[in-house]
Amino acid sequence: MEAAPQTMPSDEQSYKKETIYGINFNTQGGLIGGVSVRVARVLDERWLRFWSLEGVSLKNPKEENYTNGETGGSFKRFKANYAFVLRPSVGIQRILFRKAADAGVQVNGLLSAGPSLGLLMPYVISYDYDAKRNGSYGVNDVLTDEPYDPAKHEADNGRWIYDRAPLFSGIGQTKIVPGAHLRGALSFEYGRYRDAVAGAEVGFLIEGFTQRMTILTPPLVDPSTLNSQFFPSVYLTLYLGHRN
Repeated sequence: MEAAPQTMPSDEQSYKKETIYGINFNTQGGLIGGVSVRVARVLDERWLRFWSLEGVSLKNPKEENYTNGETGGSFKRFKANYAFVLRPSVGIQRILFRKAADAGVQVNGLLSAGPSLGLLMPYVISYDYDAKRNGSYGVNDVLTDEPYDPAKHEADNGRWIYDRAPLFSGIGQTKIVPGAHLRGALSFEYGRYRDAVAGAEVGFLIEGFTQRMTILTPPLVDPSTLNSQFFPSVYLTLYLGHRN
């Protein structure tokens, strides 16, 4: 009686670890929402466990860009803070449809959750007090970089705001707002080689913070009507990575 042939492990089962890096686009961010890294470990033929870290920016849809016609500088009117979020999370991944070893498309389902670390960094502008006193800009004016306060800096409709200051000018005054998030997604993995990972992930994310993320503060307007504490979003992440 012949012995049954021995089953050999497939190429797709031979790796133990997967590392990917992504660029994020989402409905709460700007042109590019942020970046991410995810490391997954294989549990069995269908399941993986992973941790990830994502950094994104949050935008308010009512942000309005203004250009100073006299200086050429530009700034966001009534913007009080830049808003960023760091999202460490843990989750599980299930392979729903496996691709062939060297070609095709693999579909994965993912579910993850974790804390959200909201960062509110003051929006800093360059203000010309000399021009305000003299009624016009001068070549020897001294500019003052300070957090944008609409009640203070909107004299003459912001005419004396020379420009926005460099992005991280207010980093020393950054405030931390804790929160949490939950995410569900499908990923579509492409690639010709077993040890290379490339694809796209689409999903939804629900996120909430312990207080409102104050981005805009127009004068005479209740900030609670413009700034939210909860941020549901739909996102797309394009990623590349490797397996070993």
